Amino acid sequence: MLFAITNAMLVFTLGTCVFALVKGGTAERIGAAVILVNLLAGVVNESRLHDQLVNLALDGLTAMALLAVAVRYASFWQGAVMLLYALLFGLDAYYFVLERPRDNLHLIVNNAIFFAVSACLGAGTALAWRRRRRLATA
Repeated sequence: MLFAITNAMLVFTLGTCVFALVKGGTAERIGAAVILVNLLAGVVNESRLHDQLVNLALDGLTAMALLAVAVRYASFWQGAVMLLYALLFGLDAYYFVLERPRDNLHLIVNNAIFFAVSACLGAGTALAWRRRRRLATA
């Protein structure tokens, strides 16, 4: 059951990132690219390395990259996504420091936060697209 939910989340995130790359503004496109790189690196890590330190580093680097984008473009949704990635970093740090193996709780919390990241990206893209369309008709 959790495997099916994880795959559905993966498809949702990929769809949201494609939507952001096609219809988003500059901030949304950069954010989608950063999230896609994180997602790809995470999938490679989970399928090959299974290293918690790599997950920790990926989430920390992604949070820092999204912080730079949020500061540069002063986008509310980017700030929310950056804070969500900081939560992911904290979750990974908790499991890494306590040397706990990742369990179902980690999977559920990780997927919930990643769903929120994708939802913020989709909402930010929809708002940017709507704003551009409104300016074009005015």
